[in-house]
Amino acid sequence: MAKADTQVWAQKMTEYMAQAAGVTLNKDSVNPFFSNCEGKNGEVVEDGRYTLAYHVASTVPLAEHPGAVRKLKPVLEQDGFTVTSYRETVNGRPEALLYAKHNEGRYFINVSTGGGPDRLTFTINTRCLMPSSVSSTAQH
Repeated sequence: MAKADTQVWAQKMTEYMAQAAGVTLNKDSVNPFFSNCEGKNGEVVEDGRYTLAYHVASTVPLAEHPGAVRKLKPVLEQDGFTVTSYRETVNGRPEALLYAKHNEGRYFINVSTGGGPDRLTFTINTRCLMPSSVSSTAQH
């Protein structure tokens, strides 16, 4: 998949999650980060393989963070995600965290309080992807 297509997909996915959580994303905060794929032993093959970490934030009062992840969790589960970590508070104070993975698509989601008290961040991390210009049989 071309990097531009992957970024568009990540944008649509974060918009979908934000809508399910009942929040609005801050488009100015979008931060896509592409990097080379790295093997188990740190090796990098220069054939165009890449991963994407796509971050975007929303401005939401801290007290509403638990409700946002509470709304999002069942939507993700219904869509085939496995929630691997979840919390709404730490020591009785709002501090949301939702980690989920999608086994079929092999990508990961992180929605969490961070970067400021009124900031709820949405992140997607992809598996190693191969640009469409390279044979898909080489993809891992």
